[in-house]
Amino acid sequence: MNGLAADLAELDRLRQGLGAATACEVLVCPPASLIARAATMMKGAFALGGQDCHAQASGAFTGDISAEMLKDAGASYVIVGHSERRQYHRERDEDVAAKARAAWRAGLSAIICVGETEAERDDGRAKPICHGQIKGSVPKDATPANTAIAYEPVWAIGTGKTPSDADIAAMHAHLRECLLAHLGATGNDLRILYGGSVKPANAAAILSLDNVNGALVGGASLKARDFLAIIAAGRTR
Repeated sequence: MNGLAADLAELDRLRQGLGAATACEVLVCPPASLIARAATMMKGAFALGGQDCHAQASGAFTGDISAEMLKDAGASYVIVGHSERRQYHRERDEDVAAKARAAWRAGLSAIICVGETEAERDDGRAKPICHGQIKGSVPKDATPANTAIAYEPVWAIGTGKTPSDADIAAMHAHLRECLLAHLGATGNDLRILYGGSVKPANAAAILSLDNVNGALVGGASLKARDFLAIIAAGRTR
C-alpha cells in the first residue's frame, strides 16, 4: 500500500534506466489505483501486475477488485496468497487457489506466494508448511506460462533479516521437489522467485543460487535506483 500519482515519476526513472532492452523480465505491481496510468505512461517498457484479486469476475463485493478489472487496466500478472493477505485477511490455501484460477480466467499470470513464519521455522516446520501451501494453493493445471511461485519467508519481509544462501537454496530445492510431486514434469519448469529483504547488496548472490529464477522485491522496488541495481544483478546470471 505505497504510491500516489506523484510516485509515477519513480516508475518513469525505472523506464529510463532500463533502456531499450533488458535481459530480465521486469514486472511492477503498483496499487490498483495506478495501474491504468502506469500502463499509459510506460508504454510496455515493463510488465504491470496487481497485488491481489477477488476470485469472482464481478458482483456484490464492495471494495474488491477482479482479475478482469486488473486486465482491463493494463495488468498482465497478479500476486495471490501474499503473506500479508494470508495473515491480515485470513486467506486460506483454497482461497489462494481460487484467485489463481481467476487470474487465468482473465488472461493474467498468477504469482502464488508461499512461506513460513519465524515460529514455524524455529519449530522445524518450514518445509512441511511450504509443502502444504504448494499442495493447497497451486491448482493442478498450473503451467509455466500462467504461474510462478514466490517463496517469501514471512519473518524476512521488511525486517532486514535474510536467510543464509544455504537456507534459501535448500528451501528452493525443496519447493522444486514439491512442485514435481504435485504437478509432475511441469513442476520442473515453473519459476520459483525468492522474496524477503532482497536488496542491491544481496541480489547477485541470491539470484545465482540453483532454483532461484527471479526475485519478488518489496521495499527496494520503491526507488528506481535500488530496483535497477537488483535488475542489473539478474542480468549477470
